Amino acid sequence: MPDMDTEKLLGDRRVVEEIQRHLWIQSEKVGFDVGFENAKLDWLKNFSKAWMEYHMPEELLKAKKAAAVKALAPESEQEKAKKDKAAPVKRRRAKSYFA
Repeated sequence: MPDMDTEKLLGDRRVVEEIQRHLWIQSEKVGFDVGFENAKLDWLKNFSKAWMEYHMPEELLKAKKAAAVKALAPESEQEKAKKDKAAPVKRRRAKSYFA
């Protein structure tokens, strides 16, 4: 998925129509209703970037620029603390001479 806000993208009526079309196609392929949520996730993963490049190139460019600026910005102390807490600690086990 591109770096655009998913909720903003789903707010576009055209996107919802595309997902509905995708839902119908996927359901026909497998022979049962795959559900809107599954169709939405699949469409966002596989087709949203191409759709955005064709239908809203300006928005995609803005999102890419915003992501680049965010990547270059220094991390706040809170973000650093969250990363430090989330990182798993690797521990080595001592060798046993009795096993």
